[in-house]
Amino acid sequence: MNKKLAAIVSVAALYACAELGPSVLRPYYAIAQTAQDATIAPAENLVVEGVPAIPASLVETAGRYGSFRNATLADWSPTGREMLIATRFADTAQLHLVKMPGGERQQLTFFADAVGNGRFHPNGGDYIVFMKDIGGGEWYQLYRYDLASGDATLLTDGKARNLMGPWSSRGDQIAYMSTRRTGKDTDLWVMNPADPKSDRLLTKLEGGGWSPEDWSPDDSKLLLKEEISLNEAYLWLVDARSGEKTALMPAGTKRGDKIAYGDARFSKDGKGVYVTTDAGAEFMNLAYMDVNRPEAKYVITGPEAKWDVELFDLSNDGKFIAYVKDEDGLSVLHVRKTADQMEVPLRNLPVGVVTSLRWHRNGHELGFSLTNARGPGDCYSLDVTTGKLERWTTSETAVKTDAFPQAELVKWKSFDGKEISGFLYKPAAKFAGKRPVLVVIHGGPEGQTQPTFLGRSNYYLNELGIALIYPNVRGSTGYGKTFSLLDNGFKREDTYKDINALFDWIGTRPDLDAERIAVTGGSYGGHMTLAVSTFYSDRIRCSVDIVGMSNLVTFLEHTEAYRRDLRRVEYGDERDPKMREFLERIAPMNNIEKIKKPMFVIAGKNDPRVPVSESQQIADALKKQGTPVWLVIAKDEGHGYRKKANQDFQFYATVQFLREYLLK
Repeated sequence: MNKKLAAIVSVAALYACAELGPSVLRPYYAIAQTAQDATIAPAENLVVEGVPAIPASLVETAGRYGSFRNATLADWSPTGREMLIATRFADTAQLHLVKMPGGERQQLTFFADAVGNGRFHPNGGDYIVFMKDIGGGEWYQLYRYDLASGDATLLTDGKARNLMGPWSSRGDQIAYMSTRRTGKDTDLWVMNPADPKSDRLLTKLEGGGWSPEDWSPDDSKLLLKEEISLNEAYLWLVDARSGEKTALMPAGTKRGDKIAYGDARFSKDGKGVYVTTDAGAEFMNLAYMDVNRPEAKYVITGPEAKWDVELFDLSNDGKFIAYVKDEDGLSVLHVRKTADQMEVPLRNLPVGVVTSLRWHRNGHELGFSLTNARGPGDCYSLDVTTGKLERWTTSETAVKTDAFPQAELVKWKSFDGKEISGFLYKPAAKFAGKRPVLVVIHGGPEGQTQPTFLGRSNYYLNELGIALIYPNVRGSTGYGKTFSLLDNGFKREDTYKDINALFDWIGTRPDLDAERIAVTGGSYGGHMTLAVSTFYSDRIRCSVDIVGMSNLVTFLEHTEAYRRDLRRVEYGDERDPKMREFLERIAPMNNIEKIKKPMFVIAGKNDPRVPVSESQQIADALKKQGTPVWLVIAKDEGHGYRKKANQDFQFYATVQFLREYLLK
């Protein structure tokens, strides 16, 4: 699962983008003129409680910081030197074609909901298969987009949750996972997208953690991954005709051993598999496993083996393997020759975080997407034989980014002496004195904050003078598997204490104001926000909870069935009496009287991961006891807002909230 989180953009992009004029605002907001000032009224799809009138003047000030685009590489054309990318020109990200470096972005899909992925038909590139949901519900369907006609054809049943997998080596079939049979088990299916009637169930499976990784070069087998948790996974070989699966397990290991596997690809000769794994190691390293004698033989050894390998891709001819290492949050790109494992020198690469990686079929051009503090994200190509680097997209921003602050890596000691790290962004120098702080906690918890483009959050830095700190508390990935396990089950409270220790560290800084701290986060970061607001209420001014879990027991009972067992491994099994008692005891919902500071709660009605009830119940309880609470629920969103109009209103309301409760 990709752990990079997309930035949220604001309504003022409607003013800043050249192709859009101010009249476009009309479908999204009603501008109500009062004697004092014009205000922004929420659209009918938003449930809004407690939020005061928002001045329309924010469009002129905060709005410009949301006026940016980014671009992510989806695929290379198999017939030419063209890129398929995802970028946004209207309300949501859609698929676009770019025919040359710096070329025009030709939009292909036009849907109300986002389309961020797509794969060309390898044989001729005459169509694209992509995945899309409705209203953020994550019940994804597969579609075929025909380039000649521009028509999109539904390939799956329109009801189940379907996840797209890899093309066969011959390019005539695609593998995918579907809950069609039981509604919760993700079975392995295959189909020829040119003929949807060819769809067939290949292997019945139990649970929701399965994903097809690759087809063997002769298409006789599929490589299937079974993920139990972040730290436990298994590889299987599936017969492409019978569906029978055989475990690909290293000698001396057994089921239950805590070994993780990430991406996996067959070698060109089909005799082995390249895979990222932490077998016998602390970090996710790149290894090769012989199919007949599976044993992880690491490609990277010695001091270079420190840090996780996040992404890798094998060239079509099997001669090169490219991989991305996460070194303290920054991406470092490497290329090796598979014949002798010699590293190819790479020079003058842009610095930042790589979010996608894909070889062209010509075998020597590597495409990738990259973002950093001063760039919202663009697509590049690198010719590994000549060293030529080319930029394919230049995403626009309404505010010049040259002066945006770079991330500063900071570290502090927690309650037990454990070192915790994070990234600090300092406000513009024009702000004197100790600065208020907004602590932004990532989701997951199997995730990591990396120094990517902050988007609208640069407004907090440059215009409001708020310092931003993005901590990577225990349980985060990127720092070894031991660190990632430190918050599981009965250890949950220890990660809350990491934030309390951060508050202590803020108090030691002469440039930061420990008396003015706000906390925010989304998903698990939202749960952390709620927990900190509960148990350390006296240390903060306010908080912004985005799709967070207010009680891990009710969350586990109501999250979608296909993901429930996966989450129990992380949080604990609520069916166990001792674990249930513990989770109920630490639940913010059951300690509501301890929450004394104002809170802004944001949720999506269609959220399949964290049900909207988790947000509604905490907001209702706070309102009942008289704690100031603002609430926004989008009826057409799920786990975080993806539609621009909803993102816009969330941003403006958050600015108003921080002005009212953090800055005053």
